[in-house]
Amino acid sequence: MVAKMKKNNKNNNVIPFIADGDFYFSKGVDAFYKRKFDIALKWLKKATEANPKEALYSCQMSIIYTEIGAYHAANQILTEVIKEHGDHYFDCYYLIANNYAHLGLMQDAQKNASLYLQKDPDGEFKTETEQLLMILEAGMEEEFEEDDDWLEEDELLIFQETVFYHLERYEWEKALPLLEEMIMIFPEHLLAKHEYSYALFFSGRESEALEREENWLAEHPNSISARSNLAIFYYNQGKFEQSAVVIDGLKNVYPIHAQQCLRIAFTFAYTQNYSEAWNRFLRIPKSKVKGHMNYYRYYSLTVYHYEQKDKALQIWQEGCRQHAFLRSEKKPWE
Repeated sequence: MVAKMKKNNKNNNVIPFIADGDFYFSKGVDAFYKRKFDIALKWLKKATEANPKEALYSCQMSIIYTEIGAYHAANQILTEVIKEHGDHYFDCYYLIANNYAHLGLMQDAQKNASLYLQKDPDGEFKTETEQLLMILEAGMEEEFEEDDDWLEEDELLIFQETVFYHLERYEWEKALPLLEEMIMIFPEHLLAKHEYSYALFFSGRESEALEREENWLAEHPNSISARSNLAIFYYNQGKFEQSAVVIDGLKNVYPIHAQQCLRIAFTFAYTQNYSEAWNRFLRIPKSKVKGHMNYYRYYSLTVYHYEQKDKALQIWQEGCRQHAFLRSEKKPWE
C-alpha cells in the first residue's frame, strides 16, 4: 500500500510535455533542410493544426510544395495567407509569382511580382523579383524563348536533335556545319549562335569564339549563354580571374527552364565552383534533363567533390545505363 502511494506521488510529480506549433514547425524545418519533404509536410501540417492562425507555418508549407513541383497547391496556401492576414506577408506575392512562372502562367507571374515590388520595394526578395520580372518582361527572349516554330517545325527539330547529338559527344567538326546552316535558315534562334561559338572554341578556333561571345555580352549583359560560354572559355585558357568575374553574374540567376538550369549548374561544375554547382543540381528535376549526358557527367563530378563518392558512382552508373556512349568514357573525377 505504501509502495503504491509512493508510485502515485512520483507520477504526480511528472510534468507532461505538450508539443506546440513551434515544436512541430522546428521539426518540419529540420526535415526540409534534409530534403525529406514528405516528413516535413507532416510536421508542418501538425504545426498549422496546433496554431491555425500562424501564417509562417503555412508559408513554409507552401515552399515545400514548390520544391516538389506542386505549384497549384502552394499558391492555394499563399492565397489563403493573403486573404486571412491582409498585407502583412508581402513575401507571398513573390512566392506566388515564382510558382506561376513555373506553371507557364506568365501574366499572372508578372502581376504578382509587380505587386510584391509595389508593396515592399526594399523587401528580402527584391533582387530575385527584379530578375524574374526581367525574364518575364523580355518575353523569354534569347535562350529562354521557346518559340512555337522550335517545337512545330520538323526541319528545325531535326537540326536541333542532330546538333545536340554531336555536341554531347564532342564531335565539334560535325556540329559546326549543321549550326552554320541552322543559323542561316533560322536566324532568330539565338541559342544556336551560342552553341556555334561553343563548338568553334573546342574545335580550336578559340579567338574567333571568344570575340563572338565578348561582343554579344557587351550588347546583351544579361545573356546567360554568353556568360556561360565565356566563363568556360576563360577557364580553359587559364584566365581564372576573368572567368570568375563573368561567372559571378550567374550566381543570382535562377532560370525557369530545366535546360537553362542545367547549363548554369554545368558551368559552375566545369569551372570548379562545386558549392554553387551542388545547389543548382539539387534543384533540377531529373526527369527533364536525363537525356543530357552532361547532367550525369557534371552532377557525378560535383557530388564526388562533396566527398559522397558512393553517390557519385551511383549517378555515373545510372548515366551509363541511360547513355551507352558514356561507358566509353572515364569517370569524370578520373
